[in-house]
Amino acid sequence: MGMLQTMRWFGTSTSGPNDPVSLMDIRQAGCTGIVTALHQIPVGELWSIDEIAKRKHLIEEDNYRYSPLRWAVVESLPIHEDIKKGRPTREGYIETYKQSIRNLAACGIRTVCYNFMPVLDWSRTNLTYEMPDGSRSLRFVWEDFAVFDLCILKRPGAETDYEPEIIESAHLKFDRMTPEQITDLSNIVLLGLPGSEEAFTLDTFQGLLNEYAAVGNAQLRANLYYFVQQVAPVAQEVGVNLCIHPDDPPYPLLGLPRVVSTEADLAQLMAACPVTANGITFCTGSLGVRPDNDLPAMIRRFGERIHFFHLRSTKREETETLAVRHSNRPGNFHEADHLAGDVDMYAVVKEIVLEQKRREKAGIGETAIPMRPDHGHQMLDDLHEKPKAAQTYPGYSAIGRLRGLAELRGLEMGIERSLDYQPDSNLTHE
Repeated sequence: MGMLQTMRWFGTSTSGPNDPVSLMDIRQAGCTGIVTALHQIPVGELWSIDEIAKRKHLIEEDNYRYSPLRWAVVESLPIHEDIKKGRPTREGYIETYKQSIRNLAACGIRTVCYNFMPVLDWSRTNLTYEMPDGSRSLRFVWEDFAVFDLCILKRPGAETDYEPEIIESAHLKFDRMTPEQITDLSNIVLLGLPGSEEAFTLDTFQGLLNEYAAVGNAQLRANLYYFVQQVAPVAQEVGVNLCIHPDDPPYPLLGLPRVVSTEADLAQLMAACPVTANGITFCTGSLGVRPDNDLPAMIRRFGERIHFFHLRSTKREETETLAVRHSNRPGNFHEADHLAGDVDMYAVVKEIVLEQKRREKAGIGETAIPMRPDHGHQMLDDLHEKPKAAQTYPGYSAIGRLRGLAELRGLEMGIERSLDYQPDSNLTHE
């Protein structure tokens, strides 16, 4: 049985951004599923059957010669900001979203990942953090984020979001930074969504933040629930599973609310529209940044509503400047090796295996849950200087993800084989 092994692919220059990691690379990594999106279509516009079919054909055109690939997951079908803000224009965008779901179903695509994070998707402050073995990782440093917010963006009222010692250290650090370092930090924080080739300017970014001034936590949560209540029943009807990605990092940033960060957040969302199609992309890296998230227990609780796994591990860092930290404030963390860090990947994968066995025994749903080795260290040949056209998106180099996939594949096989020796009565979540 086993999880459906996939990798994210951003497409070619004729069908969206150019991904130097090819479909053949992904095929040779042992994957059978492709995770991709129609990045060339502006947010809020219809995904037509014709455009979906073109991408599907591109993925499958060499299947007659080589090991077959299929478009397994859409990541992402983006949510227009007017839906997140609850504006009257959201109704038109929701209707378009419903039709895009119907069109994907008509083309045989059954899993759609999305997120509801305002303005920014993921946030990091360092894209080339050097690990002890010389590979490079993604990192988030709270003090550096404060430098951007307080000293570069100069967001009104930002001081209320930071501890006094962080405010002081951020200003001291900014005073020592070179113009090049300031530009680099700005570009990293303002980096747009993966695959969008979009980055914000400071002026446009502050304008986007201003538009959320009247949208607090409760309102954003209500807008999310309204969206799923309108769209998930349609997805359920046509056989598509929607799965929301958690906040990354799972804390409020830049005065923006975050409403998909904890077990309680997910429980409320699942209850807001209790159909199977209203589901979860279980990202162990995002959720694992918070020490109060018990990942194996969450898989046991939400198992039947989890339609997609992002498997990666993060490592929380303890520093003197963060010795006193409030529970609603993020700390420093970096992307660890897939089997290291703060995520107990053995316990996580064991729960996934048990959930798949439960589905198989019950005869419900697709038993092989799609997973992808999320992010990966830049290493080996990927560390060498390359032309811009050959550079990969941060976290999406080929070799680092291949290493993660190999480790996860071996871990799953070991768990599967060990459970095969147990009687059927033991094939339950522990």
